[in-house]
This record gives sequence, structure tokens and C-alpha cells, in this order.
Amino acid sequence: MYRNSYALVNKNSLKDNIREIKEKYPDYEYYFGVVKNNCYHHGIGAVEALLAGGINYLCVSSLDEGMQIREKYSSIPILVLEPIDSQYISVAIENKITITVDALDFVKELVSMMLKDKLLIHIKLDTGMNRLGFKDKNALEEAYSLLKENKHIVVEGIYTHFATSGRGDIFYERQLKCLEDLLSVIPYEEIPIRHFDRSITFVSHKKITFANGIRLGIMMYGFNESVRVNTRGLKNYLRKVRRNMLLKKGLIHEYTTENNLQLNTAYSLYSSIISVRPVKVGEFVGYNASYQVLDDGYIATIQIGYADGVTKEFGIVVIDGEYYPIVADTMDMIMIFSKKSLKVGSLVEIIGPNRSVRDVARALGTNSYHLFTRITSRVPIIYEELENEKE
Repeated sequence: MYRNSYALVNKNSLKDNIREIKEKYPDYEYYFGVVKNNCYHHGIGAVEALLAGGINYLCVSSLDEGMQIREKYSSIPILVLEPIDSQYISVAIENKITITVDALDFVKELVSMMLKDKLLIHIKLDTGMNRLGFKDKNALEEAYSLLKENKHIVVEGIYTHFATSGRGDIFYERQLKCLEDLLSVIPYEEIPIRHFDRSITFVSHKKITFANGIRLGIMMYGFNESVRVNTRGLKNYLRKVRRNMLLKKGLIHEYTTENNLQLNTAYSLYSSIISVRPVKVGEFVGYNASYQVLDDGYIATIQIGYADGVTKEFGIVVIDGEYYPIVADTMDMIMIFSKKSLKVGSLVEIIGPNRSVRDVARALGTNSYHLFTRITSRVPIIYEELENEKE
């Protein structure tokens, strides 16, 4: 690492988050860890901590991601959440990677192949997302029958992805009914793994009785999906009235917006000052002279920019506990204004204890998911290693 800009990931926080989740929600056999997009930009090194915490199945977006994990971890089960091209089925089999089956035509293609070894599959159901999965009962029934007749295909799991949280929305109830309707045409209880909930839905509702697995995404990385609802004001009063009406009519189930999970974010982002120069009132800073100096002071240049995913829309940075506005950005650098002179080499906190991921996401008008995906691979990841267990 020749540039002092980096992400810092605390492995102990990741491990402890998983343990906390399993302790508070112990009624599952399978705790899937969603590690797509390079573990939500926490890097493949985060997998060690997730497994140490108790994750016993991993989910990736693509076969490429699955292969990256498999190179380092030879035994942990891996599920690819997107359908793969049939020409790579042998790769999945050889590397013991589970695939998603989401359409009858794909099933027909699979069963026509001359498979010589076991292929593990999970069936994907479409309960309202309209992205992937079976949504027609007849197609699902035929597909299941074909799969069970093939001695080389193992139907290990079945799952769906809820489009909404179900915190007071009728659409979630439709999704539950759709799930039950689809499952009614197959002996789903014979399928070993049944995982339907994601982070926000499983903490908002009672456990789905026939589920024995949950998929943990952003929650593993320190976001407990707990929201304290403000009960004051006319808008919130009307929201409460609507909720009670829907409950009374049986249109929604009871749900919760708060939980007592004690999770810690593991990710922080730092850089350093590489230049400090005095400026006078009226001078300009940055491309297109986009910022005009309003007070005498100093412009400090920091070695991270929009090629790294960091822009002036981040708003502020923190140096020695003090906040400084970002006034300009370039591909590789951002500039901040200070009334006092700062030191070259000073550590700059972009995301960290004083400015959380959610703080930055709010400044950008987005959410934590999108923020993680915008930080690019130019930013190296440094790990705070796992501490040894005390006996």
C-alpha cells in the first residue's frame, strides 16, 4: 500500500455480530451469510470472521464470486443466488458450489444433461419481486417432479426474496400468501433447507414456522434494522391509526420496528492530508473554479477522490475530532477548507467513529447498501485481526 488511503475492517466486530444474532434468534439451523460484492466491500478477508461467528452457509451473486471464495475455503457450502449458464454446470459440480434453479426451461435443460456427479440446487420462488423464480404453480410442480426423478440432482433447498419489509404494508401479506400457495403443490417439507427471510424481515416478524434458515446480509456488517418510530405529530398519529385499522381487519400481521440486537459496524474509511496551502477571500478552488473562498484560511488536499467513490457530496471529514467541509473534488483527491493550518500527513476520517456509514449515506441521499457499492476496489482493505478466544 503506497497511498495512505484505506478501509479498516474489524473482524472481531463481524464475529461478535453473528454471535449476537444467533443468540437472540436461535431457532434456525442454517445461518446464511450473504457475501456478494466482495462482502459488501468488507473484502474476502471478512469471511473468516463470519465463519468464526457461526455462519454455516455462504451466498454469492455469481459463480465468479463463488469461485473466489472456494479458492480459500474448501468446505463451506456456497449458494449462487443468480442462475448460471448451463455450460458452467460442471464447474459448479467440481467445486461443490450450489446453484439456483428458477425456471422450468432451465430445469428441462439440466435433466437432459449427462451429469456424472451430484449437483446441489436450491429452487427460487417469485412471491412478488418479479426478478427471478417460479411464480406459476404448474411450472413449479412439473419442475420439482423432473428434478426428483434425476438421480444426479439434489434438491437441497428452496427460498424466496421478499420485496418489502412487511412493516405495515399489505403487499408483504400478499407475498406470504403467494409463498404458501406455491409451496402447496410440492412436498416442501422434504426439502432439507428452507430459507425465506432476509435481514429486515426476520427481525420484523415472527418466525415463519416451516423455515429453518435465514439469510443475513447487511445486518452482519453492523446494521440491526431497528427503527425507533416517532409517535408525535399528526402524520405519525395517522400512521398509527392506519396500522391499527389494518390489524383489526386482518390485512396485516403484527410486526415490530425495533429490536435489541447490539451490533457494531466493522467498516471505516481513512485517508491523509498531502498538501496544505493558505488561501484568501475571493480565491477559487477546484475544477471550473467551483468553490469561492469566503474567509481567509487554508485548503488541505486529501489523497482520495471520486475514482475511489468519495465525492464532495460526502459533505465533511473528521480530523482530530473536528469537522471540516469538503469544498471540491477531483478523480484522485478532495479538498477541504480550514480556518487554521493543518498538518501534512494528518489522518482523515471519512467514515468511522465520528461519522457513521448511515451519516454519510444520509448526506448522499441514499442508503448503506448503495454507499458500500460506490467505494471502489482502488481502496485497499486492512483488517484488524481476530483476537484469540479466552479459555
